[in-house]
Amino acid sequence: MRMVVTLCIAALVLGACGTKAQPPKTVAPSPTISVSILPTPSASGGYGIGFPPDPNEENRRNYIAELNKIDPDIVHGKEETAVSRGQNQCSSIKLFPGNEAKWLELTLQRFTSPKHPDGFGKTKAAKILVVVRKYICPTY
Repeated sequence: MRMVVTLCIAALVLGACGTKAQPPKTVAPSPTISVSILPTPSASGGYGIGFPPDPNEENRRNYIAELNKIDPDIVHGKEETAVSRGQNQCSSIKLFPGNEAKWLELTLQRFTSPKHPDGFGKTKAAKILVVVRKYICPTY
């Protein structure tokens, strides 16, 4: 057994001696992503500037009820998704202050369903936007 180990070590040493040292390869640095742009929860429960906290139970209930009055397919049984979309819409309202055309465009894109993959049309989107602002981010 010692003989095998000795031969292996000798082969490694001799092999290393017979090779020419190669200069180190330069490797381009890999890009990094700054995590500072990711939203972080605030003390009030919201995420960053513009992302409101979860609505209280009464506002949540009224929000879902009013969306269902506009069209039951807006919520389509996914209340958490509807609330999340409303909160995201509020962040867009903060991001584009006073730009109602942009808010409407984003409402059309954000509020979709399997039956309405392209949104609910401008008239319903405008109504959705009113409901979002009333119950999810009334101070925006």
